[in-house]
Amino acid sequence: MPLLAHINLTLPLEDPILKFMLILVIILAAPLLLNKLKIPYLLGLIIAGAVIGPHGLNLVLRDSSIILSGTAGLLYIMFLSGLDMDMSDFRKNSWRSLIFGLYTFCVPLALGILAGYYVMGFSLYSSILLAGLFASQTLIAYPIVSKLGIARDKAVTIAVGGTVITDTLALLLLTVIVGMATGNVDEMFWWRLGGSVLLCIVIIVFLFPLVAHWFFKQCSDNVSQYIFVLVMVFLGAFLAQLAGLEPIIGAFLSGLALNRLIPRTSPLMNRIEFVGNAIFIPFFLIGVGMLIDYRAFFRDWESIEVAAIMIVLITAAKFIAAWLTQKTFRLSRDQRTVIFGLSSAHVAATLAAVMVGYNVILGHTPDGEPIRLLNESVLNGTILMILATCTVSTFATQRGAHNIAIRNTQDPEEKSPRQEDHILIPVADERTADELVGLSAMLKRAKEPNGLYALHAIDNQIEDPNVEKRAQKILDVAATAAAAGDIYLQELLRYDVNISNAIVSVVRERNITDIVMGMHHGAPAVPGIPAIPGIHGGTGPGIGKMAADVLARSNVTTFIYHPVQPLTTIKRHLIVVPEKAEQEAGFQMWLRRIRHLAENSGIKIVVFAPATTMAYLRPKSRKRTANLDFVPFELWDDLPSLEHDLRDDDCLWFVMSRRERVSYHPAMSRIPAMLEQLFAAYSSVLLYPVQAGDTESRYI
Repeated sequence: MPLLAHINLTLPLEDPILKFMLILVIILAAPLLLNKLKIPYLLGLIIAGAVIGPHGLNLVLRDSSIILSGTAGLLYIMFLSGLDMDMSDFRKNSWRSLIFGLYTFCVPLALGILAGYYVMGFSLYSSILLAGLFASQTLIAYPIVSKLGIARDKAVTIAVGGTVITDTLALLLLTVIVGMATGNVDEMFWWRLGGSVLLCIVIIVFLFPLVAHWFFKQCSDNVSQYIFVLVMVFLGAFLAQLAGLEPIIGAFLSGLALNRLIPRTSPLMNRIEFVGNAIFIPFFLIGVGMLIDYRAFFRDWESIEVAAIMIVLITAAKFIAAWLTQKTFRLSRDQRTVIFGLSSAHVAATLAAVMVGYNVILGHTPDGEPIRLLNESVLNGTILMILATCTVSTFATQRGAHNIAIRNTQDPEEKSPRQEDHILIPVADERTADELVGLSAMLKRAKEPNGLYALHAIDNQIEDPNVEKRAQKILDVAATAAAAGDIYLQELLRYDVNISNAIVSVVRERNITDIVMGMHHGAPAVPGIPAIPGIHGGTGPGIGKMAADVLARSNVTTFIYHPVQPLTTIKRHLIVVPEKAEQEAGFQMWLRRIRHLAENSGIKIVVFAPATTMAYLRPKSRKRTANLDFVPFELWDDLPSLEHDLRDDDCLWFVMSRRERVSYHPAMSRIPAMLEQLFAAYSSVLLYPVQAGDTESRYI
């Protein structure tokens, strides 16, 4: 007992270690227990919060530490929803999001005003404010669609965009109604509100990407990059708060602003999702549960009556908005269910509005009781409504998202069995290993944890006893870079007569489908820019003897990458395609890789190709053209003219050919020299597809 004398075990717990441990145990145990009971994980955490909270067993108070963690979790959810968006698809569907946002704002607003004024007998201002509660919504179920891999589905894009619109309108309505009720609305009020909101949006949407792009170029430290992202999230939230908006709007805009700079398959994205799903978001859900007071059911009939009216009307209004959206845009029933599920939960903006309305005192009764804009019955009813709507939201989203995920497992453009990805990455320099791994991860199908091989080859005539240690260090760098993106990379250390022989042997032994290798670094022609020695049989610049041997002796899709800047800071990929490229045996193979690059990075892909080839490059599905642009280009005899189309932070790709193959053009022999001299300031990739004519190829 003396050992425990200094520990306070009274309830509620005050010891920070015990409090933190209890919450971690809940986060750990909830999915294990609830999966067996078929209860969604999110709902389980909310229930757990209600059980341990001040209205349950009173194990933990909802103190400043819980509120801080919960606020971070809510901002994290909104930030992730902006970060996960396909920006091209978002722009294409922005008008759909706008219409859904108006549906999901106007329908609940109309029902709320009628119910408040005629059913509950509230004043006009109180009824409008109550209707604002009905209109707002919280993306509490977003982690479900993210986990099931449908965050880029049209229904999710519409729902997320609509949430930002309806929450913005609801909170602006709150600001205006409170100002009018207290007599603080004048002409300057509208100018201040409009100016501050516009300034906030301009700073986040336009300035944040510039600052982030500069930072990611200057700093490659993983921890610093993650902390920088957190700073951007909270800075955006604070700016929104200063402008009179809810902080969640600023967090969402921060996600949109950083979207292009944090690709889906990048290690930074993996860290953001991991920390959010492991710590911040569960803390938020548990904190929501702590608000729930089951005793409100038994406190008075008025609270129960108000709660029942709110729950029925809110659920009906959100379903009507989802139904109207489905009919307007011809969506499926499952997409309607997802939209309804994502939009039916009420937590963040609702709590903000009800607390503001409850704290606004319009006067006092003869007995000295305060007359509030929203009374205590609405406050209690809101707490019960949060529990009900979170339950409905979780189950609806789970059902609709599950059905969509199952339907999406079969890609209509890939009806034949898909060949498993096996990408070989020859690594010789630890300074470029992570860039080669990053490009390989973007070229493969997303969310596949395997398929990468890193090879370091050693000349078997070398006697240096430290050569293996250096080789292992390089392989460790590559493996660490892959692990940061949640990808397993198999390390291969091989002694052989030369490096090209080692690569070719591994290609055959491991059933390799693609090779991603770096340019040979010679004496720099420009300070800081590696030179590129030659391949095409003559003298002068090229891609190097080792790469030439690999291309001559293997017939797999090969990418030769020359990074000038970090891959995540690239803003556009320009793909230059030769005439008759569609007639090559490996055309569909490399085209699929480019589509993966577009989907995984979210970066604009601009394809320059002859008109005769363009028809074969355009995907059949409209969805796949979201961030793909096509530009007619016939000037292979005048490749320097491409310089007029290049911008800062572009990456230049050339689809190449081996000599005497159908798509070969004499200008290809001059491309390596152009990359060294004319295009030296740009990252570049030489893409060699599988081509017929090699009797050793298993693709023929």
